Amino acid sequence: MRTIQVDPDVCNVRQVDAEKVLQGRALLLDDGVYGEAASIFRALGDTSRAKIVFSLLQQELCVCDLAAVCDLSESSASQHLRVLRGLRIVKLRRDGRMSYYSIEDDHVRVLLGVCLNHLHDRDALAGLMAMPA
Repeated sequence: MRTIQVDPDVCNVRQVDAEKVLQGRALLLDDGVYGEAASIFRALGDTSRAKIVFSLLQQELCVCDLAAVCDLSESSASQHLRVLRGLRIVKLRRDGRMSYYSIEDDHVRVLLGVCLNHLHDRDALAGLMAMPA
């Protein structure tokens, strides 16, 4: 008896449903939107940037405090923050000579919350989805 290996990621019967393909294509967004989304995920794919964003979800921090929290040099933290600001993930508030960073908007909070929920890290979600006062 011969055993047939079935790959779950491949159709076993090659038959394209033209109606579903047309419907699926009509639902797609412009390629530029996917490029922007990929840029955000690439930025958050860096562990240092992920730590920075997670830290800023909890509180507003100046560069020197953020560098200490994330165990980075201030120069490295500033470079990461520049990337995150360019993608509108974090925002800058100046107070005299001090620069404070926080999350740009609640979309980032939801995005990281969904990611952590996907990883089943429920303890890390405690208070994360709540809006800051």
